[in-house]
Amino acid sequence: MIKITGFDKLTKTLEQAQRALKEVDGELGTVSFDPQDPASIEAAILSVETMIDERLGPYKTNPVIAPLIEGMKEQYRQGILERAAEARLRDGDEVDGD
Repeated sequence: MIKITGFDKLTKTLEQAQRALKEVDGELGTVSFDPQDPASIEAAILSVETMIDERLGPYKTNPVIAPLIEGMKEQYRQGILERAAEARLRDGDEVDGD
């Protein structure tokens, strides 16, 4: 007979991952920033990272969730930077178009 072990740990890991994903289902939160102010942009990024840490921090040692946390932070960071750049371009076009 062959004995296979490790399923208890895997089951626990997957159950934790499922709970963690429920934590971020829906709206994470809201941030605002001044696209002309780098400090404001950075503060918005840090605010989103804090929101993610507050929701998913208890699961940061979970091998399924840990990469998800970092991926979410990077995704939101890029989104904020892109929106700021778009706003600056739009504001620049409005000034040039006067």
